Amino acid sequence: MRYKLTFVVGLALGYVLGTRAGRERYEQLKKSARQVAQNPAVRNTAESAAQQGRQFAGKAYHSVTEKVGDRVPDSVTQRVRNLRERNTNGTASDDWGTSNT
Repeated sequence: MRYKLTFVVGLALGYVLGTRAGRERYEQLKKSARQVAQNPAVRNTAESAAQQGRQFAGKAYHSVTEKVGDRVPDSVTQRVRNLRERNTNGTASDDWGTSNT
C-alpha cells in the first residue's frame, strides 16, 4: 500500500511540475488534494494505520527486548528503564536534552 501511495504522489507531482496547464491546473489539483486530506474517511484510515503502527512497534520492542535484553550492558538497560518511567509519568524531556514532540 505504501508503494502505491508513493507512486500516486510521485505521478501527481510529476504531472504538476511537467504540465503546461499553468497555475489554474495547479490550484485545481491543490484544492482536490486538500479535499481528500480533509475527508473524514481518509482521516480515520490514517489514524487507524498510525494506531496499528504503534501497536506493531510495541510488539517489536518487547520481542527485541526479550531476545537482546540479557546481552545489553546493565548501565544501558537501567538507562532505558529510567527513560521509559519518565515518559510514562508525562515528562517531556530527558537528561540528553531531547523531547517527545
